[in-house]
Amino acid sequence: MSRLERVKEASIFHIRSLGLQATSWEAPICIVSCAYLGGVFSSLGILVSSRVPINGLEEIPRSNLIAEAFHLKKSEIEAHWVKKGGLFGLPSYFLIKEATTFAQAGSVDAFEAIFVLLIYGLALFPNIDGFVDVNAIRLFLIGNLVPTLLGDMYFSLHLRNSKDSGTIVCCIPLLYKWFILHLPQTPAFVENKQCLRWSQRLMSLTNNDIVWYDPSLGILDIIDSCGEFSNVPLIGTQGGINYNSALARRQLGFPLRDKPNNTLLEGLFYQEDIEELEDALVKMKQEKDMWEEHFHALSKKHEELQLESKDKDALIELLEDQVTKR
Repeated sequence: MSRLERVKEASIFHIRSLGLQATSWEAPICIVSCAYLGGVFSSLGILVSSRVPINGLEEIPRSNLIAEAFHLKKSEIEAHWVKKGGLFGLPSYFLIKEATTFAQAGSVDAFEAIFVLLIYGLALFPNIDGFVDVNAIRLFLIGNLVPTLLGDMYFSLHLRNSKDSGTIVCCIPLLYKWFILHLPQTPAFVENKQCLRWSQRLMSLTNNDIVWYDPSLGILDIIDSCGEFSNVPLIGTQGGINYNSALARRQLGFPLRDKPNNTLLEGLFYQEDIEELEDALVKMKQEKDMWEEHFHALSKKHEELQLESKDKDALIELLEDQVTKR
């Protein structure tokens, strides 16, 4: 990972200085449309990498690879490698201490690597307070964070909207940055001298006040399919979800190519962890095999009945011929 790439990713961390209000999500989350989320990465200069994104089935990185990536000793990684919430990882206090040591020694590359990892684990992909889990480490090593960030945001928004309550677990500062990009930038709205709540401020807006689409994004390619999938499946650190590209193109201001197919509009959403998902896949395969066996048994029985029926028909014809001759 180059120094420029690290600086770009580290700049995301400064979103925290935007003055995020604790109550600012009560209203906007109810009306959010995920189709626009991708634009925030373009505005920050972070694009989708050509590398394969995390899928959750990767092996746990070996301690020597982790040590090499963060300029640490293998023994130090192994000594602080612990399990919390069902996931392995490193305590943030250990990483902060090492980053501070490298900064004081003037080891810029080592400091930047650990600093960006802390951003990954504590800001971009938060899970457990004071803990950088193995998913954040995998994402750092893979170097393609955008699909997973989108997956976490889509997943968390969908989950909390479906349950009408709960805590959003994703990069809230980034979501906040995306949200305000579409709001009016007039002094009257931004300064909020009347100290109105977000619900009051949003209800006063009209369709013309919202920046629905940034024309500068027109030069970018829209990812609207993935291999054999007509939609784009996204796997986050908490679960999986997809977005419907046909609807997204329409919401982003592009004309529809064809009439939407019902199959294209089907949603994908699962919350199981990898072990539960694998168990579900095993059960589905067992059910599939059972249905196939049942189908083959019925087909064989049907063929046998058809043969018996033909034999009986032949016997009836023979008896009828004999009766006719008599």
